[in-house]
Amino acid sequence: MSNSNGYVPETYGAEAYISPEYARAEGDKLWPRVWQHVCRIEEIPNVGDFVTYEIMNDSIIVVRSAQDRISAFFNVCAHRGKTIARGRGNVREFQCSFHGWRYNLTGRCTRVLSPRDWHNKLTAERLQIPQVKADSWGGWVFVNMDPDAGPLREFLEPAASRLDPFQLENMRYRWRRWCVFDCNWKVALEAFIESYHVEGTHPQLTKYGDFNMISRAEGLHGYNSFGDAKAGSNTINRAGKGADPRAATAALQVETWETVNARTTATMVEAAKRLVDEVQEGATPAEVVAHWMRAAQADDAARGITWPKLSADQLTAAGSSWHVFPNMLIAQAPTNALVYRMRPYGEDPGKCFFEGCVIELFPKGEEPATEWELSHPDNFEVWRLVLSQDFSNMREVQRGVKSRGFRGCIPNPEQEQTVLNLHRNLARYMDGAGLPREL
Repeated sequence: MSNSNGYVPETYGAEAYISPEYARAEGDKLWPRVWQHVCRIEEIPNVGDFVTYEIMNDSIIVVRSAQDRISAFFNVCAHRGKTIARGRGNVREFQCSFHGWRYNLTGRCTRVLSPRDWHNKLTAERLQIPQVKADSWGGWVFVNMDPDAGPLREFLEPAASRLDPFQLENMRYRWRRWCVFDCNWKVALEAFIESYHVEGTHPQLTKYGDFNMISRAEGLHGYNSFGDAKAGSNTINRAGKGADPRAATAALQVETWETVNARTTATMVEAAKRLVDEVQEGATPAEVVAHWMRAAQADDAARGITWPKLSADQLTAAGSSWHVFPNMLIAQAPTNALVYRMRPYGEDPGKCFFEGCVIELFPKGEEPATEWELSHPDNFEVWRLVLSQDFSNMREVQRGVKSRGFRGCIPNPEQEQTVLNLHRNLARYMDGAGLPREL
């Protein structure tokens, strides 16, 4: 029997989390066929700037090959397979350090040592490193290894259209860090694409606000929302829970800033702290939020920051966060976004790369200088309380799904539809493996 939104309770097994065969198959059936974000456009502003992206057994170079062009190609020398670049940097050309072969910024071979030895058998086509499709949206560069892949925009819909009004391309990193974690990449991802876990995992947050959200499947993607009853509401722009919405809103913002280090900004927090002094006692939550938004927007304008113009309808349609298939989470707000990416750790189903960052609007020229920082997952001071609580779950879930006593996942069909949608779409790529079935 379906619920009020037409979703049927479903279940699926643990194969996708623990099976070495499933993990290897992802390398053939999933990752070569989907669009994946690699970096922010501002990370490669100059011709010759490049970053490398690793996904299972493939390494890809993304490079600004011309002022108006970003190219991508496999990070492998045509000669004997050595990688030709590592990390990030700026080059005029790429050179393989094994035998000195060289390639230009589009992967065309420009120098072969002793070419006559091949008796004219080395054609330009044979020496060209195979290209990878590259495109951009929201300030990120995406790649797709499938030469027959459809357009990025088509792949991202409807998430792209719902998030376009937030102008994510104008935001810049506030912080970014990564670690290697002892769980499958999907276990890590699923810890963040639903809010059903807040009461059990982050009970301290329920003192300040309600986090009961619905989740919706939208094709390949999915989103979480507080629902139409709170039109225009979002984690960052709603009143806190309590008798006095002025004090409660400030408390929610301070708690979020100190324990999440995301989903709000210093401007928002300081404006919320002034609510008790600036708003008349007895004001409704809606009046409190309206004053708070005006004050924060004015404070940012004085700093040289222009907020995007977002209507209540646009905020409601966007919800609070999006799972962008397969491995990206965007938790957006008018002036910032929390972004996670999870990638498999080679073919090991029990490990993953976990990456988190915050992007934010800054006055022009005042963007902080940041780099990707390797931070041990047990570094509480760096990851803060809320994410550390999530990390604890991830470890235990990876352990628990291996148990003989585990009979398969039974996600909440109303509040964890994003999780079910992930596995339905994975099954499309994985020849039906792991397809959820009716409970």
